[in-house]
Amino acid sequence: MKRPAPVLDRGALSAEIASLSKASFKDLRERWKTVYGKEPSGHIGRSFLIRAIAYRLQEKAFGGLKPSAHIILNRVFDGRGEFAQQRSPRPRAGAGTVLIREWRGIRHRVTVLDNDVIYRGRRYKSLSEVARAITGARWSGPLFFGLKHRAKEVVNG
Repeated sequence: MKRPAPVLDRGALSAEIASLSKASFKDLRERWKTVYGKEPSGHIGRSFLIRAIAYRLQEKAFGGLKPSAHIILNRVFDGRGEFAQQRSPRPRAGAGTVLIREWRGIRHRVTVLDNDVIYRGRRYKSLSEVARAITGARWSGPLFFGLKHRAKEVVNG
């Protein structure tokens, strides 16, 4: 996608953008239709209309985003302009990682190895075994040591 050459009459563009704040809501919706080629959503307010139209006018005058920025935005947003449902990678505890968790006033330190973990000089097969030894209850080891987060609870209001 080739970026258009910049327009040299910055004064006219500035005046046009300044006039948007004085335009009626109906006129702003018509202006949106002119610059974007389609009706704006009924949920868009006056302030957003002004800012979006001003951006579009500047984009046409000076060129839009670089293709590299479009690539990044396409990774974040799906085709409808909504956030893509990508999850950020979970933190991992590789060999040599030392995990520290305070439980009931006592600090517990675990060293992660390739295939097991060491806690208080003893080898355990998993972080869950260590969490069980510390708490006396069945815990997810990664959850207990902060490598994974609980699903958000729904609050009934």
